[in-house]
Amino acid sequence: MKRVITYGTFDLIHYGHINLLERAKKLGDYLIVGLSTNEFNEKKNKKCYFSYEERKRLLEALRVVDLVIPEESWEQKRNDINLYQIDTFVMGDDWKGKFDDLKDLCEVVYLERTPEISTTKIKTELKNFNEEKV
Repeated sequence: MKRVITYGTFDLIHYGHINLLERAKKLGDYLIVGLSTNEFNEKKNKKCYFSYEERKRLLEALRVVDLVIPEESWEQKRNDINLYQIDTFVMGDDWKGKFDDLKDLCEVVYLERTPEISTTKIKTELKNFNEEKV
């Protein structure tokens, strides 16, 4: 069985997330998602609309996701790769080169993002929409 892992915040899940997860799943038989905890997001100065538990539940409902684990630090990736016997580590191409140090443990793949959509874009457009209504 070929195991794949990816990491992210996955707030306001949209079709760009689905595209990335589906392509990650095609690289193996079992897809693990390391989901950033609320505490880890705070350290990254990220604020989520949905709580960790809600985001985890959304990811677990997707048929391409086999397991969701908490991501609590940048440093845990090496341990997770060993613990879960990972064959392929996958991230969006906006992270290209940032995780090449993991190549001694597994294959590292950077997948192209869906260019026209992002959580940041959604949040910005919703904010602008709400400001226009006032």
